Amino acid sequence: MTLIGEPATASSNSTWGTERIIESDMRYVIRSWSQQGKPAQAAIARGEGSWFWDTDGKKYLDFQSQLVNMNLGHQHPRLVEAIVRQVREMAYMGPGFAVQVRAELGELIAEIAPGDLSMSFFTTGGAEANENAVRLAQHVTGRPKVMARYRSYHGATAGALSLTGDPRHHHNGPGVPGVVRFHDPYTYRTPSGQEPENCPVCQGAPHLEEVLQYEDPNTIAAIIVETVTGTNGLIVPPDGYLQSVREVADKYGIFLITDEVMAGYGRTGEWFAFNHWGIVPDIVTSAKGLNSGYVPLGAMTVGDRARQWLNQNKFWGGQTYAGHPLACASALESLKIMQDEHILENVRTQGARLDAGLRKLAERYQIMGDVRGKGLFYGVEFVTDRATREPLVPFGAAGAAAAPMQRMVAEAWEKGLYLSANNNVLRLTPPLIITEDEIDFALEILDDVIGAANARVHGPASQ
Repeated sequence: MTLIGEPATASSNSTWGTERIIESDMRYVIRSWSQQGKPAQAAIARGEGSWFWDTDGKKYLDFQSQLVNMNLGHQHPRLVEAIVRQVREMAYMGPGFAVQVRAELGELIAEIAPGDLSMSFFTTGGAEANENAVRLAQHVTGRPKVMARYRSYHGATAGALSLTGDPRHHHNGPGVPGVVRFHDPYTYRTPSGQEPENCPVCQGAPHLEEVLQYEDPNTIAAIIVETVTGTNGLIVPPDGYLQSVREVADKYGIFLITDEVMAGYGRTGEWFAFNHWGIVPDIVTSAKGLNSGYVPLGAMTVGDRARQWLNQNKFWGGQTYAGHPLACASALESLKIMQDEHILENVRTQGARLDAGLRKLAERYQIMGDVRGKGLFYGVEFVTDRATREPLVPFGAAGAAAAPMQRMVAEAWEKGLYLSANNNVLRLTPPLIITEDEIDFALEILDDVIGAANARVHGPASQ
């Protein structure tokens, strides 16, 4: 058994060394969102806590929680044991049967969720949860169209990718019809060019009302928003925005769907990000942090309006692995761990430390245009000029155009810190169990790589 701190090896079978793993992966595995035929960044052997090791024994601080899903870190012993216990008892049972672990998870989510959110459909991930949420809203309202924002990501299935606003949806063909786009409350770069308090988009209702009149509000089934935008810029809405959107949805009988696949279950320091603004959506979708990604799982949790319809009509949705017992067992234990280990409190404490550290760096490095986030859900936006806010790399940058951001990510990797960037924003989303020392370790490396990037643009920073 390899203990934490010991070098990790690829396998006890010596024929599976680093080179063979990377070669076989390149030849036989199709990797997400990637051109194939190129070697993976590394071969990974194991993980524990907030760290993971490659097959050559080098360790990395996972400041991404992988895909912002391993909220409780790698190999949490209680989570591992819960899965093992469940597989011994019942590895699988079809979704048409009542099973204790599914029922218990649904009940616990209803206790955690605010307002009338009380009934959940369990899926295999966030995209499927969003697909079903939109479909349900269309059934209940009898309306065909859905409003979604430009800087959004809702999943890679046909419907979810049609809802998605980032450039990946360009490769989805014409997509599913009926999606209406609207702008984001991007306070650092307001769509109107005005200050946030005067921007109709950032206020919510004025912009929404205008688009609704063009589209006819009686044709809109749902408005779907990432409560805090994740991949596409870590955009935190200004106070009052979500309340305003909620009021507009109520005015026209439109479902408000909050996509909390990334933000939900503790990432922002609350069970749900919308708790920060005191609203309750008609439907909330979740995945990732719901069970720390140990087994594929997503959820669509609905309030009374949808619940009443479901009790009188057939639900036209389903999956073979809906509510898989192993996934439900991991989620049930994950939520209990969060309660027992006071995870939300740690998020607030360590999030404040991360925020303070980033703002201290921003005082030294002009390249840091904006620092924003909540809890342990942070983004740093990089610019060439703070006055003009010219992005360090353009929106949708690829190849050589994206090199300045990718260089920072690569330099951090060499120093043992795993990061990711999208466009000109560096995403900082460590596990929710992260410690004070680990935050400081990350900030030291960020100081080095951001300082180097700043020097390439502006020359050496003053000490």
